Amino acid sequence: MRRAIFWCLAAAISSCPLLAQDPSRLLISEALKPSSIEANLERLTDRIGGRVPGTPAMDKAVQWGVDAFQAAGADSVHTESFSIQTSWTEGNTEMSVVAPDSFKLRVVSIAWGPALLPQQHVRLVDVGNGNADDFAHAGGIAGAIVLVHSDEMKTWSDLFFEYTRAPEIIERAVQGKALALAFQSTRPHDLLYRHTNANAGEIDRIPTVLVAREDASRMIRLLASGEKLYADLSIPNRIGGPIAAANVVAEVKGSEKPDEYVVLGAHLDSWELGTGALDNGCNAALVVDALRAIKASGLRPRRSIRFILFSGEEEGLIGSRAYVDAHRADLEKVAGVVIFDSGIGRVTGFSVGGRKDVVDPASALVAPLKQFDATALTADADAGTDNLDFLLQGVPTFVANQVEGNYLINYHAMSDTFDKVDIPELKEHVAEAATLTFNLANSNDRVGARLHRGQIEQTLRETHLDEEMKGFGIWPDWESGKRGRTD
Repeated sequence: MRRAIFWCLAAAISSCPLLAQDPSRLLISEALKPSSIEANLERLTDRIGGRVPGTPAMDKAVQWGVDAFQAAGADSVHTESFSIQTSWTEGNTEMSVVAPDSFKLRVVSIAWGPALLPQQHVRLVDVGNGNADDFAHAGGIAGAIVLVHSDEMKTWSDLFFEYTRAPEIIERAVQGKALALAFQSTRPHDLLYRHTNANAGEIDRIPTVLVAREDASRMIRLLASGEKLYADLSIPNRIGGPIAAANVVAEVKGSEKPDEYVVLGAHLDSWELGTGALDNGCNAALVVDALRAIKASGLRPRRSIRFILFSGEEEGLIGSRAYVDAHRADLEKVAGVVIFDSGIGRVTGFSVGGRKDVVDPASALVAPLKQFDATALTADADAGTDNLDFLLQGVPTFVANQVEGNYLINYHAMSDTFDKVDIPELKEHVAEAATLTFNLANSNDRVGARLHRGQIEQTLRETHLDEEMKGFGIWPDWESGKRGRTD
């Protein structure tokens, strides 16, 4: 019923003659019309499935992107290749408690984690939440499997904490000569998911598994009761040499300033326990459908728009970083970057990456999204998606702020599948993405200047993004000039 009402409303809106006088209203109308977005997403998720760089599924996904952009009416489509330093595939990871009683554990390897040959009767040591005091209280961990507690994830902050706490825990485990790490899942109901600690596709420092929450809790209780637990562990990951990957880039040429352009992007890759529907297949399909809506509207923006499906995001934002590195010479021509990467939760507005200077001019550009309650502009910033390397080059960025919805529980998990996507909600996101992107490309003046390094660093510190980058291990590359603007 909801879907039928939705399409009828879209048809009624499109019949209004006033739309021709208002580009935003026309774009919203086109975006809400029936389209191939659902079929495109089904093909990407159900048919191609999880998409890890270096796999046949990822190659098929890149071709999916090329074909979908061409069908949507792009003026041009091409791929841009880059390299990821290692390939990685999980083997049949297994872990069991073998003494004093025996029971099997549900586990998966952390992505881009090293392999571990079968180990038997290894001591388990509980280090609580993994802080320095917890490790000190646990005593010697040499040769042990170190078990780390977690709280159940409820919010975006909980998710980012899961990532940012990992490097210090890894360092303590390595310094203590632990054999392996075992992190408790932050999700209930035996739900497993795939994370990585890689920043650039490198292999991690210590073999690491994620243990089902309930299984980890069982071990925690037994250890707390005074039992001494021993486990067998095997992590037969397959690791290879450099792999070729590719971003898919489509373009709609601008009418007056075709050399200047705005980017609308989302990442195409995903982890493979599920089929990558919420993260980030729905938004890859959104980028394609936004192009379709803009072309179908008959509108031509003053500046060009590049619609980019980035690869290698999950391994450390590698595809977007590769794009920025390859296009350093023309970054002065980038008038703005819009990124969607948070599933299907309702959009409340956009984060402007700490750029307070763009809030006022951008407010007019998002004003047409009032009907969706998606006009809030927040001056925060984070390091978790494909806007980061554009931000570090001083380019204005807009990341969709979204409510959690069903994203967090399914994030990177075996449950991230097509049926979790609300298509009518996704169509509203297409309208929001197409409208903001078009308005950025069509405005008389650019929404903000490109910042120089000193201004960028001031923004990083004001937003505390510098601390987040340190937590993720990205800050040294900024300090050394390997990453970001240098002048």
